[in-house]
Amino acid sequence: MISPCIISVLRPCCRGSLGRGLSSVGRSRPKPTGLTSCVFSVRTCAVHRSAAAMASARAPCRVGDTVSDIDTPALVVDLEKLEANLKIMPQTMEKFGSVAVRPHAKAHKCATLAQLQVSHGAVGMCAQTLTEAEAMVYGGVNDVLVSNQLIGHSKLLRFATLARHARMSVCVDNEENIRELSSVAKELNVTIGAVVEVNVGQDRCGVDPGPEVPRLAKLVQELPNLTFTGVQCYQGLNQHVRTAPDRKAAVDKVVEKSKIALKALEDAGIQCGYVTGGGTGTYLYEAASGVFTEVQPGSYVFMDVDYGRNFGEDGQPIHQFQQSLYVLTTVQSVTAGNRAVVDAGMKAVSLDSGVPLVHPMADIIYHCGGDEHGILTPPFDYKVGDRVWLIPGHCDPTVNLYDWMVGVRGNKVEALWPITGRGPGV
Repeated sequence: MISPCIISVLRPCCRGSLGRGLSSVGRSRPKPTGLTSCVFSVRTCAVHRSAAAMASARAPCRVGDTVSDIDTPALVVDLEKLEANLKIMPQTMEKFGSVAVRPHAKAHKCATLAQLQVSHGAVGMCAQTLTEAEAMVYGGVNDVLVSNQLIGHSKLLRFATLARHARMSVCVDNEENIRELSSVAKELNVTIGAVVEVNVGQDRCGVDPGPEVPRLAKLVQELPNLTFTGVQCYQGLNQHVRTAPDRKAAVDKVVEKSKIALKALEDAGIQCGYVTGGGTGTYLYEAASGVFTEVQPGSYVFMDVDYGRNFGEDGQPIHQFQQSLYVLTTVQSVTAGNRAVVDAGMKAVSLDSGVPLVHPMADIIYHCGGDEHGILTPPFDYKVGDRVWLIPGHCDPTVNLYDWMVGVRGNKVEALWPITGRGPGV
């Protein structure tokens, strides 16, 4: 059974009593007599901080509630399907021997779920933002790769602080950034792993494969309190190439570029035993390449509409992992024969990969009705107050909209997990 709500991983502003009781506390605010009193009153600021903390900690339900008790819109996970996905991942990797799995926390931003992934064989976690990395480490994950560049002294200082509690590594592609990373690590007397990111086709971050890779690796080796860990060769655009043969061909190009980077390191006399990359859509191809030593699937725990458009090796829509993530909504208005309106708009679902699907009725179309509304056509026979389940178009940014993840088994709420890594990543 999945463990219920764990409060120890809350970020500091959220610590305290949890649950619905918070919604009735701290609603009254002192009325400022002018701009000066609003800005400078210590008491007013304290009340505002308290109100913000309570709003963040307010949960949509309690463990033991039924689905009908959940306040909507809410982010809901089907625990049986989640558990199945957690079990399937290591099974798919058995034939690849020593290739490790380091799931990406950007999918869920939840330390409790990360711990479940570690308990199913993950060697650690990836994070894409500093906020996610902090959530993982302070939630008990002891090996974290920030698969992105962290820029600026204050962020690097926060990152280096994490190295006092866990094994930390981070991607780099800039000499000045590497030098500052070394300086901060030395200041805090910690050792940090530096992973040179290689541009293998996405034309985002990373240096091109070739002489720049060993140049940065050598700099890392020369500077104090840094360790050259290896290279990251990730191509995110490949994850949603629709057919399996086309995805395989796209990964083959990534592998060739990765080999160029590794050859450049070898020619410079630098050993590299760590190559990380891949995602839910392609990780099996990276794992089978003989080049990658680690893969970074993340969305497999949840899945979404976009991944559901991919086709597998059998030519059928992918079915290896089950859809476990939903946005639960409530019908708030119905115009007979025309439309039904639910309480989930752009504040509740990400639209970057298209609109969500209505589950299980594929013939009902969701239309964005603005910040707080979704419009369903045709209206089926929905009535005001009915619950509607939406499959998010893109799981990662949809999760980022919520403070809580509600785990249900059947009709009962079994778990309530704080999403402590959410936010823009400051």
